[in-house]
Amino acid sequence: MIAAQAVLETKMLLRNGEQLLLTVVIPTLLLVLFSSVDIVDTGAGKSVDFLTPGILALAVMSTAFTGQAIATGFERRYGVLKRLASSPLPRWGLMTAKTASVLVTEVLQVILLTAIAFSLGWSPHGGPLAVLLLLVLGTAAFSGLGLLMAGTLRAEATLAAANLVFLLLLVGGGVIVPLDKFPAGARGVLELLPVSALSDGLRAVLQHGAAMPWGDCGILAVWAVVGLAAAGKFFRWE
Repeated sequence: MIAAQAVLETKMLLRNGEQLLLTVVIPTLLLVLFSSVDIVDTGAGKSVDFLTPGILALAVMSTAFTGQAIATGFERRYGVLKRLASSPLPRWGLMTAKTASVLVTEVLQVILLTAIAFSLGWSPHGGPLAVLLLLVLGTAAFSGLGLLMAGTLRAEATLAAANLVFLLLLVGGGVIVPLDKFPAGARGVLELLPVSALSDGLRAVLQHGAAMPWGDCGILAVWAVVGLAAAGKFFRWE
């Protein structure tokens, strides 16, 4: 039942034009544009080496947080979650299926963005296990926050808030603009955000060849625990 629901969730996501715009088109355009045009000073080295880790982090956020929050919020509004909760599929099974759908989508995003980055001259470093751990922790952190928002706010409020957070974190999360461009006080706060930790961790591994950015992993782990725990406690199915 979980596998069947996961397949259905994935098909629905991939058939949704707005979701594809958010999860595929926007990250791809940002990667190509800012790698090809010298708009933002990304420091020494090629722009694509700095940008690709941040765009990968943005892709995870767009799927696990923004897309999932909006889709789940409207499913809750229209009573879909209530009906599914009364089916033989348990509630934890439904959430597991949604998580599986998110992971499948992220795999497709990573493959696409990696291929585009290589075509732009990307030269990654570091080990795949560190990258995988960061992506998993980032997915858990953003999923918890997305489900918390979808399960507590009205669908329209979730739509507005999720898109607003996406835009704010795109600008202030170290995705495209380096955090050292911000004032020191603001930078200390921004570094604690999940997208900043994910961007910084991926950049430390893929651009600088770090073994394991434990500090960034710790920040993501805290967000994951807090977000998932809060979502489990406060999520309303009706």
